[in-house]
Amino acid sequence: MILCHRATLAGGGRGDGGQRPKRDCALHGRCAGGFPMRGWCCSKRLSSRRGTEQGGIRFLHELWLAKAREIEEAGKAAFVMHWKSLRRQIRVRGITSREDGPKADAYYASRSLKSRLGAWASDQSKPLSSRAHLLAQVAKITTAKGTNPLRPPFWGGIRIHPLEVEFWADGVFRLHDRFVWRRNERDTAWSVERLNP
Repeated sequence: MILCHRATLAGGGRGDGGQRPKRDCALHGRCAGGFPMRGWCCSKRLSSRRGTEQGGIRFLHELWLAKAREIEEAGKAAFVMHWKSLRRQIRVRGITSREDGPKADAYYASRSLKSRLGAWASDQSKPLSSRAHLLAQVAKITTAKGTNPLRPPFWGGIRIHPLEVEFWADGVFRLHDRFVWRRNERDTAWSVERLNP
């Protein structure tokens, strides 16, 4: 199923409203003692999906973030993507693995120089005394790292290996089309069924 929808997921055309390819997702982890819903819960934020391939779906970010820690501890994650203008949505749940090898290196190298330096300078989500302090950190890192900084050791991502994928299409009178693909483990066959709206 992932391969069947690869063109849509990969944002090959313009995204919602014709502004940009659709990559942004609401990414969820799973946290102990949080607010569970069918065993899934927790830190949710918009994240940018950075790859769709046979092995799974990749997200890249700082590995110390609460979201990243929760996902790594639980080994599970979920995300939802919504296309308002197309009236379509997909929801994916799966098991996770860390992405901090050559693919993370390649994506980091593809970013603009200022973005790469910013990744070194910013302690993302930690308290910041002032914007002036952040800009001073960027200047300091620029001097130290030069024009070809390597990927920071704390910067990588996760790969979600889907075990459940739901496709939702808006229908008249709220009679939506919903199909869900499920499998028990990676690399096993998918089952598919239609759901009530």
